Amino acid sequence: MQSKKVAISKFDKYCYRIIRKNIRYFLIRCAKKYDRRNLRVLDIAPQIHEEALVYFKKAKVETFDINPDSNTTYRGDITKYNRFLKSGTFDIIVCTEVLEHVLNPFSTVKEIYRLLKPSGILLLSAPFNFRIHGPLPDCWRFTKYGLRELLKKFKIIELNSIDTPKRNLMPIHYTVIAMK
Repeated sequence: MQSKKVAISKFDKYCYRIIRKNIRYFLIRCAKKYDRRNLRVLDIAPQIHEEALVYFKKAKVETFDINPDSNTTYRGDITKYNRFLKSGTFDIIVCTEVLEHVLNPFSTVKEIYRLLKPSGILLLSAPFNFRIHGPLPDCWRFTKYGLRELLKKFKIIELNSIDTPKRNLMPIHYTVIAMK
């Protein structure tokens, strides 16, 4: 069966640009605030966009992905207990545009929580008003209420959204800073 090319609307292109820009500024701002020597940062599922390595220059940045062909520090499923990583290993975990792709976001957040040191920082982003996209599967969209529920074991320091023009209560994108 041949795959069909999907026409991407102007709105989709607009949202994509907004999301990419928002993630870039989020990581720049967070790196300025949190990047320090002797810190360990885990970037979950880094791809061709805004890797933590680009912004965190002082900390030791390690990477994690489920893709066996990825050139990452660790390979595994973030929705499961990864026994090759000790609890409380990382000072900061960067998880941008990942939660919508996992089959179990609750177990993902549980594993992130386990991997963070006490008072560790989670830097998270997730789309809301954006089309289904790859890598597939693309399973979830979270409201601010859903994100608060997912992160209820954390102290949410900041939860920001980018609003969709002329569409109340339908943000394009969220960024979150949370502390264990």
